[in-house]
Amino acid sequence: MRVVTWNLNGIRAAHRKGLDDFIERINADIMLFQEVRALPEQMPKEWSEPEGYEVIWHPAQKKGYSGVMSCSRIGMIEMERGIETGLDETRDPEGRVLVTNHGNLSCINMYLPNGSSGPERQQYKDQWLEDMLEWSRKFVESSEPSLLCGDLNIAHTEDDIWDPVGNKRTSGFLEHEREWFDRMLEIGWNDLLRIHVGQVKGPYSWWSNFRRARERDRGWRIDYVLGNHAATPLMRSAEIMREGGLVVSDHAPVIVDLDL
Repeated sequence: MRVVTWNLNGIRAAHRKGLDDFIERINADIMLFQEVRALPEQMPKEWSEPEGYEVIWHPAQKKGYSGVMSCSRIGMIEMERGIETGLDETRDPEGRVLVTNHGNLSCINMYLPNGSSGPERQQYKDQWLEDMLEWSRKFVESSEPSLLCGDLNIAHTEDDIWDPVGNKRTSGFLEHEREWFDRMLEIGWNDLLRIHVGQVKGPYSWWSNFRRARERDRGWRIDYVLGNHAATPLMRSAEIMREGGLVVSDHAPVIVDLDL
């Protein structure tokens, strides 16, 4: 079974840049997209419903912002939308969490808030992190395989960012954010790509559009597939597909193959 998670940086722009061709090339059973920034009714049917896939959208209430979308060609049941944080008047107005079940696997499609716009937004992100960690425990403790996939907007270790010294005060690499990621692993989540490639510098999944960051490979790894104790032994391979993916988005897709 192949699972792909990918921040599209806008699904309409991604389609114009060749997303359909890339979907065919990846040949995934489950595709989890973040930052779709669209409503299904804003798009042609062939864009909102990839051929051969069931699709569940969870857009943000604000048009052109955030939102996630899950696609499956092996069957899919929606289990949950959003988490309770107390930060908003309604549950998950930014369309950040969608949980689906695929028979013998549960997938959490997640787009974690970014705190780079200022202190107030960083505070929002920090509270969201705490609430999400506690919410996620039920999947860690489950005997059934579960994956937590998506753009978590945090580079966990110095190996996950090209310039750790220069970014130590940057949202996404703050000490307390990295400590939160440590705690996620301590409660039982496993970073599947890091397990597969080992403790090496990179690979990265996101690059700035400035200062030739892509060309010079000055990136961050902020997109992950985390597995619970039941899913981790099923991993056969994990990779970040930079080639071709960066034509479509400023993020590269993360691909995990499972023995399922």
